[in-house]
Amino acid sequence: MGILYFSVQLFTPELFINIHTHQANQEGSLCIQNLHERFGSQSLPTYCSMGLHPWHIEANSFSQLLEELKLYSRKENVLAIGECGLDRLCSTDFKLQENVFRQQIAWANEIAKPLIIHCVRAHREAITILKEMNNIMPVVFHGFNNNETIAHLLLNEGYYLSFGKSLFNPSLQALFCSIPNAYIFLENDDSEIPIENIYRQASKLKNISADTLSLQLQKNTTKVFNIKF
Repeated sequence: MGILYFSVQLFTPELFINIHTHQANQEGSLCIQNLHERFGSQSLPTYCSMGLHPWHIEANSFSQLLEELKLYSRKENVLAIGECGLDRLCSTDFKLQENVFRQQIAWANEIAKPLIIHCVRAHREAITILKEMNNIMPVVFHGFNNNETIAHLLLNEGYYLSFGKSLFNPSLQALFCSIPNAYIFLENDDSEIPIENIYRQASKLKNISADTLSLQLQKNTTKVFNIKF
């Protein structure tokens, strides 16, 4: 009889994973720091994401920035393409936003990296474009702060939702509690709220221990971003 070998995945209690931040890594946390410009002119953080944010897209310069994105996003510590997406409240022409979003979806699929999506009042359009582009990579809608209908639309497509300071908003707390733990992430984006405070609020709302939440989000991170703990 042959010997059976089992692979054991080890996780670390109380590790705070911050999947979207504009700040440097903090002790006790694993941060995916977002970069939206000058991709090649800065030393890269331990882990980061790169993307053309809809707020900063300009018709006469996005092509060059997209080429820089393609050059540097192949690096191993670039874990995702984003934040990219659609925003109906910003001044960037919406057709231009859609064009650049499509190109970033195509690139993420070419290099097999997940997408971190910024979306404001355009979730149905984002879903349509992801389907039209035959996206097969994991999708995370970051900074989720919307209603139950939109949340279920995204979850039904198998997309993930990332929450931050909105967890302190009573109107969103019941919705957060209803979302399966296997489809959530946490972040602090550009807020000054420490990620560990967001974890503690999330564990309180979910009525689970901080360790249990941390272990679940480590599993989610391994699945989506291919980080091994």
